[in-house]
Amino acid sequence: MSEKKFDEWFGVPRKEISWYPKIDPATCIGCGLCTVVCGRSVYSYDLVDKKPVVVKPYNCLVGCQTCANLCPVGAIEFPDPQMVRDEARKHKIFTRVKKLLNDRFAGQLVETAKNYSEEINSQEEKMKDIGSKED
Repeated sequence: MSEKKFDEWFGVPRKEISWYPKIDPATCIGCGLCTVVCGRSVYSYDLVDKKPVVVKPYNCLVGCQTCANLCPVGAIEFPDPQMVRDEARKHKIFTRVKKLLNDRFAGQLVETAKNYSEEINSQEEKMKDIGSKED
């Protein structure tokens, strides 16, 4: 079962996207690194078998492969990353991301432009002062 806050990926029901890790138990050495590094509680750890277990697959962030990248023996597999790109196109994720970026950073951009304009005006005033002192 996934956590409510992870139920969607940019408005797409998370269970429609089959992106989650699979552990090869024959390769896994039971170090538990995946369990510790995953910030979304995808894994638990079986204390009897001394191996990690995928317990909340749909908590996994779509596209994330941190656990697999860090696994010292390559025991964690994910689907082909092309699948994520295809899903992003299918669900028009890029359009949603652009809107989110605009919503988040448009105000910051205006503020930066305002600060830059004030800095230019200040520099122009200093240049005028320097010019009038030279006359």
